Amino acid sequence: MDFTDRFVLVYGSGISGIAASKLLLANHAEVILFDEKEDIDKERLLSEFENTDHLKIVTGSIPESEMKRIDLVILSPGVPIDAPSVEAFQALDIPVWGEVELAYCCQKGDVLAITGTNGKTTTTSLLGEIMAANFPHVKVVGNIGIPYTNEVLNARGPALYIAEISSFQLETIHTFRPKVAAILNITPDHLNRHHTMDNYIALKKRLCENQTADDVCVLNYEDETLREIAEEIPSKVVWFSGARPLAKGYYVEKDTIWYHDGSEVVPVIGTGELNILGRHNYENVMAATAMAMAYGVSLDKIREVLKTFQAVEHRIEYVTEKRGVRFYNDSKGTNPDAAIRAVEAMDRPTCLIAGGYDKESSYDEWIQSFDGKVKKLVLIGQTREKIADAAKANGFTDYVLADSLQEAVDICYQEAESGDAVLLSPACASWGMFPNYEVRGRMFKDMVQALKE
Repeated sequence: MDFTDRFVLVYGSGISGIAASKLLLANHAEVILFDEKEDIDKERLLSEFENTDHLKIVTGSIPESEMKRIDLVILSPGVPIDAPSVEAFQALDIPVWGEVELAYCCQKGDVLAITGTNGKTTTTSLLGEIMAANFPHVKVVGNIGIPYTNEVLNARGPALYIAEISSFQLETIHTFRPKVAAILNITPDHLNRHHTMDNYIALKKRLCENQTADDVCVLNYEDETLREIAEEIPSKVVWFSGARPLAKGYYVEKDTIWYHDGSEVVPVIGTGELNILGRHNYENVMAATAMAMAYGVSLDKIREVLKTFQAVEHRIEYVTEKRGVRFYNDSKGTNPDAAIRAVEAMDRPTCLIAGGYDKESSYDEWIQSFDGKVKKLVLIGQTREKIADAAKANGFTDYVLADSLQEAVDICYQEAESGDAVLLSPACASWGMFPNYEVRGRMFKDMVQALKE
């Protein structure tokens, strides 16, 4: 896409904003890289770019003279669409895109996209490995931590993009159209940003809004919301289920994942042949398999990758065993629904570390899922008192408050016996104590490795 002589403001100077700016500059735009933080190190930002002739960095606020010449705004995912400054652009009829829309408009090749409250990263990683084993020039991008725009910029021709897409990113799409899409599940999350569950559902549904009958959307039959919105999706729907046989689609029964094409039932893989734990991961396997098959990959080729795929870092990731106690890192369990899945995957008495930034979630259903499996709950972060109150209200009293992750790890190690597990699955975001869930997970792993036998 040619942006010659167009003035584009990129809002947000993080990794996404820098990548978007580089792609715009490569497509001949005049770029203003803007950040509301006035203490941004402009020299450091400039050092990220090889050529700054058509780049200007603005911090704090946007001068009126700059506002008048802006043709397009590219919004980083961290900036809410209802922020007053964004609404000011919209009031002036300035188009507001996200980094995903920009990448899509500049890419050559197809995109396969995954969204959902939980399971996005595992499904995206697995699908990426399947496609990379069968196609040249496969790029895994998006919310998984790799800017979509960066990979489009570095592509040397057509590529196949496997994109993890968040609700934040779906706020600012316009023409984005995945050839194959998947919505894995929709449960309450990010309501501090999206305000209502209806808004959140509407955003997830946007993944498919530009699809046609020639495209495919993979949905989870066990998600009531997805069953309700399926008729509104314009593409061909393919179902998967972790709880019942389907007349057509993918399902788990008797320790085997099956595919029913409407006339014949074919085994996909035995669950015992997989290296990832839990029903939620069988759902991720079915979603990735359905997407790959919809794009033309044979079941035999898919099965080869399924047998070797390992758990994604920070998602019920096995760390080590000490004194007979197994340690698992589920730092990516940043909401109660994800944390429920982690607890369900544990096959032994578990000391659970949880708590963090408050996204206005309810913790009752998560605590009810403990079901005798969680022997000790150690709480940290902003939400620790809120979760403690929910635990008491639901009859779980074996909890303790800790002031740091290190203290929580030490408490769990003292409490755990041989044959137990220690699980970090916070049910909350990391902000406030850690920059992101990756840092939280890696610190947990370092602390665990440092424990004396």
